[in-house]
Amino acid sequence: MAARGSVLLYNFTDKERTDKVKFIFVLMGIKIRSVSKEDYLQPIGALSGVTRLERTEEVYEGEGFGEEMLVICNLTDAQMDQMLAYFRKEGIRIALKAALTPTNMSWSSIELHDELVREHEAVQRQIQEQKAQKEQKKEQ
Repeated sequence: MAARGSVLLYNFTDKERTDKVKFIFVLMGIKIRSVSKEDYLQPIGALSGVTRLERTEEVYEGEGFGEEMLVICNLTDAQMDQMLAYFRKEGIRIALKAALTPTNMSWSSIELHDELVREHEAVQRQIQEQKAQKEQKKEQ
C-alpha cells in the first residue's frame, strides 16, 4: 500500500482561511500537520512522517518567518490537481509551496523557506519583465 499523503502547514494564523485549507485536505483524506516555530530546524522529511529521516535534538529559537508556507508530501498527480482546483475555487493563494523531494527532504524549514522566497521573487521579477516588454511593444 502506498504511503498516505500529508501536508505541512506553516504560519496559517487567519482562522477562517486556515479552516478552509484544512477542510480541503480533510475532504481529500490528506493528513495535516501544523509546524511550530520550534521545529524549524528539523528535516522536512522527518516532519512529514513519510521518510525515514530522524528528528534532531535541535530546537529553533530564532524569529522564524511570518509567511504562510505549504509543503506537500506524497500526493499523487491527481491529488495535486484536485488540491489546486479546490484552492482556485475557494480563492486560496499560497505563494510559498513546495513538494517534498529527495533534494529538499533533508533541509530544515528555514532552508526551504529561504529557497522558496528566492524562487518566488525570481518568478515575480520575470513576470514584471514580461509585462514591461508587452507595454513596450504596445507603444511601438
